[in-house]
Amino acid sequence: MEEVRVGIVGLGNVGSGTLAILAENAEQVALKLGFRLRVVAVCSRSVGSKAIPAALGPVFKTTDWREVVTHPEVQIVAELVGGTTVAAEILNAAIENRKSIVTANKELMASCGPEIWERAIQAGINLAMEASVCGGIPIHAVLREGISGDRVMALYGILNGTCNYILTEMEKREVPLEEMLAEAQRLGYAEADPSADIDGFDARSKLVLLAALAFGEKLTPSDIFMEGIRRITPVDFRYARQLQHTIRLICGARKIPEGVVLSVRPALIPVSTILAGVQGPYNAVWVKGKYGEDTFYYGWGAGALPTGVAVVSDLMRVAREIRSGSPERVSPFAHERLGENQPVSITLQRSAYYLRFRVDDRPGIIHKLAGILTNKNISVEAVLQEPCDNRRDLPFVITVEQTSEQSIREAVAEMARLDFMREAPLALPMETAL
Repeated sequence: MEEVRVGIVGLGNVGSGTLAILAENAEQVALKLGFRLRVVAVCSRSVGSKAIPAALGPVFKTTDWREVVTHPEVQIVAELVGGTTVAAEILNAAIENRKSIVTANKELMASCGPEIWERAIQAGINLAMEASVCGGIPIHAVLREGISGDRVMALYGILNGTCNYILTEMEKREVPLEEMLAEAQRLGYAEADPSADIDGFDARSKLVLLAALAFGEKLTPSDIFMEGIRRITPVDFRYARQLQHTIRLICGARKIPEGVVLSVRPALIPVSTILAGVQGPYNAVWVKGKYGEDTFYYGWGAGALPTGVAVVSDLMRVAREIRSGSPERVSPFAHERLGENQPVSITLQRSAYYLRFRVDDRPGIIHKLAGILTNKNISVEAVLQEPCDNRRDLPFVITVEQTSEQSIREAVAEMARLDFMREAPLALPMETAL
């Protein structure tokens, strides 16, 4: 039986999981392909301390990725190191050496994936990136092939398992974010520097890729409005519960008459929605099509083995292409060429909003806030206030009827200057389209 030969660069969690699957599931992979995938070279800065599964047979080991990329037997390079510096060098060198590429690198592909794909096509090789978003969910394949006959009108996702774990546990236990973040770090869900997760950067890179697949637009991370979860408190969950909502970090992309609106931000979502039931370190994506209506995808968003499955599946797809010699390669971005249209400003979005205040209590506060909302043509829907012993730091909530993001920003900016405010008001959209 002939074989396709693979080189793995990066033996962290994902790389180690990939090797384990290739070793333990080799027979099933061969039955599905009709030929074997064989790992012939691996690279890690600490390769000497890495346990390479004996079932893989003889494997060339190195600390220099260049020796993998230029290895004469390697046909596919799996880049699993992450980041945008060395990883970019690896991919560029693989293209120059006409080696097909499998990558799990969301950050690099979000910043310059279309350009990398163009160079790959010119070199006559393939590029696959299923593991870059929602490692345990084949969402790329769904958008690229499974529902490619539909026209996507909206896409909403929970794309960061760390944030979802923190928020759902805050809600259950009524503890502050700092406490749940520390626990997430102990469990390995969050890094020592958690900003990529809790400030939204990780989710934003993923949304860039999914939006490109869904809408065919060439995007960069800076095109997407982003807000993290640092300001969410247990009080917000209590008020959300009164409104029959919960809070999640929602990645949204939807078409409005002016174009596509994209955002990564905490939002209130009704407890009756399917996304509200996504708990812990899971990911989920809800897609609304013009013709096929609603579809929903759920699973582990990270982890050595779930993400390793996505990497191995990509290796199999690319290996089939190598064996068939087909010159017709399907773009990993689902469209032959991505459009250059810029997304429209988040300020055009219309939504109901949740406004949470912390104030030094005194008479006339509601009257003053309502006056500002009225001047911005924003209608109040409800005022909520739980009992509180500390009148110098009193939390309460106003919900407003549907208005524009621009109007709510102007109102919040004016409210933040009032002398009784302990901090700027927290404004969260209330997603009713889910």
